[in-house]
Amino acid sequence: MRGEILSFDDVSGTGLISGDDGARYSFDRSSIQSGGGVVRAGARVDFVAEGDQAAQIVVITATAAAHSALDSLDTQVTGFDWKTLLFSFEGRIRRSHFWIGWLILLGVSVVAGWIPVLGALISLLLIWPNLAISVKRLHDMGQTGWLVVVPWVVSIVGMFVGFGMIGMSAVMNAAALENEDPAAILALIGPAFGLLALILLVGLGFLLWIGLTDSQKGDNRFGPNPKGE
Repeated sequence: MRGEILSFDDVSGTGLISGDDGARYSFDRSSIQSGGGVVRAGARVDFVAEGDQAAQIVVITATAAAHSALDSLDTQVTGFDWKTLLFSFEGRIRRSHFWIGWLILLGVSVVAGWIPVLGALISLLLIWPNLAISVKRLHDMGQTGWLVVVPWVVSIVGMFVGFGMIGMSAVMNAAALENEDPAAILALIGPAFGLLALILLVGLGFLLWIGLTDSQKGDNRFGPNPKGE
């Protein structure tokens, strides 16, 4: 039977084919025969239907857009394409892939925290993959990737405001601080801790929002649905 690839997720290696019989068939990377053309949405394929699954898939033709997309993603492996997952800002990723990437980056960050000097550099480098997985998750939800700057702006502005509050309190209560007055110390750091808690809540809320919201059904302007739905 012949049909057309509706969607294909490079990260999970799964996709969906619309058969010429009008039915839809799921497939994974292992079902694709070697030596064929580009495995991308829009490609014409020949395959064997096994229930609702497509097997022995041979790519016959692919659109020009599919060829262009393949050129930009030259690393395909069985399972995850780690390069695309962690470093590309293009396309969409599902919730499970986001959490896998996030946990990996968290683990690296924890280890880096124990390494003097070099750990700080590693932490800075981790900003890029953190942004990449967050942007692609926003794309999957149908949202603009620019929303990823919200928690960063809140954190940066909050830090400046917090330091300013501590500085002003220290100047206004200098005498009480010299006497180690507990009430003065609490007045100095209390608002700053409250602001820090608010910043952490914003960051946690954003993380849960992009990490738990389901994928937008079907294709959107950022690419095909990574779950093939």
